Amino acid sequence: MAEMALACRAEPRPRPLWAALAATATLAFALTLVMRPPLPGDPATARALADIVLWQSLLPRAATALLAGAALGLAGALLQRVLRNPIADPSTLGIAAGAQLALTLLALLAPWSAVPREAVAFAGGIGAAALVLGLGWRSGLEPVTVVLSGMVVSLMASSLGAAAVLAHGDYVLSLFIWGAGSLHQQSWDAPLALAVQLALGLLAAGLALRPLALLGLDDASARSLGLGLLAARLAVIAVAVWLAAGVTAEVGIIGFVGLAAPALARLGGARTPRQLLAWAPVHGAALLWLTDGLVQLAGPAGDDLLPTGAATGLLGGPLLLWLLPRLPVGQGLRQRLAPAVSRRLAHPRRAIAVLGLAAALLLALALSLGRDFDGWHLATGPLFAALVPFRLPHLVTAATAGALLGAAGTLMQRLTGNPAAGPEALGVSAGAGVGLAAVLVLAVPTPAAMLAGCTAGAFAALLAGLALAARAGFGPERMLLTGLALGSLGLAVLTAVLASGEPGAFLLLVWMSGSTDNAAPEIAAAVLVAAVLLVGPAPLLARWIDILPLGEAAGRALGLPLRASRLALALLAALMTGAASLAVGPLSLVGLIGPHLARLLGFARGAHQLLAAALIGGGVMMLVDWLGRMVVFPYQIPAGLLAALVGGAYLAGLLARGEAGRT
Repeated sequence: MAEMALACRAEPRPRPLWAALAATATLAFALTLVMRPPLPGDPATARALADIVLWQSLLPRAATALLAGAALGLAGALLQRVLRNPIADPSTLGIAAGAQLALTLLALLAPWSAVPREAVAFAGGIGAAALVLGLGWRSGLEPVTVVLSGMVVSLMASSLGAAAVLAHGDYVLSLFIWGAGSLHQQSWDAPLALAVQLALGLLAAGLALRPLALLGLDDASARSLGLGLLAARLAVIAVAVWLAAGVTAEVGIIGFVGLAAPALARLGGARTPRQLLAWAPVHGAALLWLTDGLVQLAGPAGDDLLPTGAATGLLGGPLLLWLLPRLPVGQGLRQRLAPAVSRRLAHPRRAIAVLGLAAALLLALALSLGRDFDGWHLATGPLFAALVPFRLPHLVTAATAGALLGAAGTLMQRLTGNPAAGPEALGVSAGAGVGLAAVLVLAVPTPAAMLAGCTAGAFAALLAGLALAARAGFGPERMLLTGLALGSLGLAVLTAVLASGEPGAFLLLVWMSGSTDNAAPEIAAAVLVAAVLLVGPAPLLARWIDILPLGEAAGRALGLPLRASRLALALLAALMTGAASLAVGPLSLVGLIGPHLARLLGFARGAHQLLAAALIGGGVMMLVDWLGRMVVFPYQIPAGLLAALVGGAYLAGLLARGEAGRT
């Protein structure tokens, strides 16, 4: 006992960073009370109303912020410790997205159900966590693989949730604002529920101090000291998921507090598991309370500027970028993400012609084959002629957008020498969305202005990603994490715009779903022209495309103008991404799977791979657009969301590959 007491006294005391956060948050809360506009009515009535607002809304809201922040901070600390991963939290591991998907489906499909919301959220969160751990298990829960698996699960859960919400238009706005993490309260029910949950979570964490201390060791050392690794990991993860799901059930998704709170605690000096579990909840509570106060102060006339969860999401991208250099990465991910190529085509031009013929046949089939309330039909003659004006614009838009994404992904992979690069994985599509949102909010949303906004946003995101990843030599692990950070920042901006209720918010939501419903003949023609103008001349740059993956030394030795070639290819890829994203949204992963499939088929030269990836991408988008209209007839699944599910499943398969999966 004396030795334990001496060890505890020897622990360095964390510097009180939380005190500065708490003081600033208290000041912000006081200002929200002072600066609230006066309530209408005579003085007595106004005072009574003010008391009701204070005791039934403002104080419960402050308590909710403190308790939810503490719960998320504790959940993040537990996940980071048990997975030995400094960027693990309910947001990056897909737990919050899984819980939100479960709650969204409950609200839409069974709103009368008596099943507790917390239980539904826990089921969704634990399902997402199980899927993430399953994808990363063969890699030994390598930090980068686990986080990328969480990105894939989040993408797929968000896609399913958005499809469900869009199918029930009456609930769109209320569900979206709730999902964005609104802390508005009208009673003390939520704070009381969160208080009980946090108390139980702290008790469980206290009982798990010894296993958590051993989990910081390598697996062999932990086993030699008698720890059951699997049981301990699953138990701690279950507690973390339960805490995060409880917060999601009460207030929606609060992003990245579970990531920031342990990081701030470590920055303040917390080193041991006991210190981290004690100080992370304190930092999380202070951080979320401060963010909520700033949101209220920035809003007009006492209203929130945006949901608090959306505001915390804005912290995620910069925080991830700051933490990236501190994350250990291995080389196994490169082997799993690189497509296994067993042969090279002897006649690639003939193969490209075959792909073109297959795409044309697919277009003809999608135009003629369909279903109605009487079953499946193959349209011919007058019926085919009558259906073409309705079906052709959608299919042409989807096909040309897919071709642009496939070509852009090829350029990005060749530009960086990285098999994991792509418009979606690098955050370029999310950057295009930010540019589009700026046009919708600040300017007249003409087609030309929206295209310019998408292109500018995509180009800025691509340049930022290249600049940040260049420091790590364009390694696939660092580059994908950089893309995750930029994508998180871009999607948080989009969430903020959507939740603000601006006139273009619903248009932005429809765009994010990737729907081609509004693809008029003019839009289809414009995207087709863009594809011809951008993809057509790309083979003229074949020398650049072939040499750049060889590295800077080889490029200089062969007389390649490195800076000019990189800038030109980056601009071309941004133009392709901007035009495609404007048509089918930011969520599909066609820009990743198109080049991969082209490589798997044996297209090795850059120009051949680019054309093949364009044809494959166009075919995939045509197929998912047609399936989205037929699978759940008479309802529709937007093409971008269905493509995200297909692409997410493909990327999940790559992540789940073991070392033997590389040939």
